[in-house]
Amino acid sequence: MRLCLAAVGRLKKGPEQELVARYSDRIGKSGKAVGITSLDHLEIPESRASGSAARKQQEADALIARIPEEGVVFCFDERGKSVSSRQFANAIGKVLDDGNPSLSLIIGGPDGLDPDLRARCDRVVSFGELTMPHQLVRILVLEQAYRAVTILTNHPYHRD
Repeated sequence: MRLCLAAVGRLKKGPEQELVARYSDRIGKSGKAVGITSLDHLEIPESRASGSAARKQQEADALIARIPEEGVVFCFDERGKSVSSRQFANAIGKVLDDGNPSLSLIIGGPDGLDPDLRARCDRVVSFGELTMPHQLVRILVLEQAYRAVTILTNHPYHRD
C-alpha cells in the first residue's frame, strides 16, 4: 500500500524537517513488513485568497487533486475524534487488511480544513482542541504512523 502525506504549507529547513526525515526513514524501513510500499510527501502551497473560507476551499481542491484517487483518506483536524495510538494503528491495519491501494493522510493549513473535505474523509482524527502549527502536526502524524507500524509488527509497546 502506498502511504501519502499531503499537507498545506512548505516545511522549512530546520529541526522540523529533520524529524520529518527521521520518521519517514523509519516508516520506509519498517513499513515494508506490514505492506507499506512507499511514503510520498505532497506539499500544497497555502492559498492567497482573501477570506478564510475561500482559502480552505482552494487548499481542499488542491489537496484532492494531488492525492491518489483510489484509496482511503484520513484527515487531521481539531473537530475530529481523538484516538489512542493503538486505535490509530488498528485503523491503519484495517486499511492494509482490506487491500486498499493507498492511505492518504491530510493536514490542512493555518485556517484548517474545508468542511466539505472533512466530510469526504474516511476518518477525521484529532490531536486535541489545541491549536498547533501545521509543521508540528506533520511530525506528529508521521510519528503516529511509525508507531502504528511498530504496533502492527508486534514490537513491544510500552502502553500494554
